[in-house]
Amino acid sequence: MTLDYLLFDHSDGGDDSSLFEALATVGPEREAAVRAEIEAVMAWAARRFRGRRGPVEEGGDWDADLEERQEGPALRSFHLSITSSAAFAEAFLAAFGDAVS
Repeated sequence: MTLDYLLFDHSDGGDDSSLFEALATVGPEREAAVRAEIEAVMAWAARRFRGRRGPVEEGGDWDADLEERQEGPALRSFHLSITSSAAFAEAFLAAFGDAVS
């Protein structure tokens, strides 16, 4: 799947966990496209790891947090953080590797 707005930074937690973080700041004409990408990533995770969402330290394979903020009158920022197990990270990189730095 190609992502045009979300570019994820990946960091390894060292304890078989990973963190994927993306930040997109856009004008109102692009908000719907960013929301669609976020929804696509979340839907992929929910499908691929069905029933396994939850904190990694409690046995889950993935969990996510989305923060939105208005940046002045014309910009909105979206910060998506996904914590994951090693299995999720491997699958995420296979699915979205072009959008991970």
